[in-house]
Amino acid sequence: MSSRLSLNQATTTQWDMPTFVDGCVRAGITQVGLWRGPVADYGLERSAKLARDAGLTVTSLCRGGFFASPDAIVDNRRAIDEAAALGTSILILVSGGLAEGSSDIDGARQNVIDSIAELAPYAASQGVQLSIEPLHPMFASDRCVVSTLDQALDMAFLFPANQVGVCVDTYHIWWDPGVYQAITRAADRISIFQVCDWITPLPEGVLLGRGMMGDGCIELRRLREAVDATGYAGPIEVEIFNQSIWDSPGDEVVNRVIRTFEEHVV
Repeated sequence: MSSRLSLNQATTTQWDMPTFVDGCVRAGITQVGLWRGPVADYGLERSAKLARDAGLTVTSLCRGGFFASPDAIVDNRRAIDEAAALGTSILILVSGGLAEGSSDIDGARQNVIDSIAELAPYAASQGVQLSIEPLHPMFASDRCVVSTLDQALDMAFLFPANQVGVCVDTYHIWWDPGVYQAITRAADRISIFQVCDWITPLPEGVLLGRGMMGDGCIELRRLREAVDATGYAGPIEVEIFNQSIWDSPGDEVVNRVIRTFEEHVV
């Protein structure tokens, strides 16, 4: 099994925090990406101790962002503190969509920049880098007004590299005709690399259209090679939102992750 594999907790939502940690240990996985919800359900300090005692490295925490919310700054400061407590240096930002009742997408994007400017120095003081994740344009209205890797980089480059980087997620960027030039441009701003596949037809609601590696149409190895060519040699998180996967036995899912990661990514 590749030492770069990190299992993102969203791939196995059928498992609570202790079961997730146990499942990773059984499978020999040593790196994990965590989500704030299940961490909060189990307790922040308990989750941190559980992962630490199991010898797991937390490669990222998802998610901060959603800057159109009235309490966004307070919540993101809390997320930064949670990332630091879990021992990860990466907080992934899903920047949020339009403000309720608004169609001002330029204003929403400026609000993302302004919010990051307010948070970035504090994050760096806690040893946490904010990682801007662009999402596919179909999510621009409600989830993320940052739609391309170039857009994310334009924002990240406004700040020191230790404060703000980018998350490269194959599901969201594979379609972009400029993606390989953008990856080259990203260089040392890539803070985390996430993989899954794009399956069609997309399910209703589109959010759960992520597939196991090899089940869709993304050139996963080509994208991984492009990311590696920038000098990034860090973890590669497998993050899949898919109801059929969530309805499957967790150990079976993890075994498939390991096998398809080897076959289609590394």
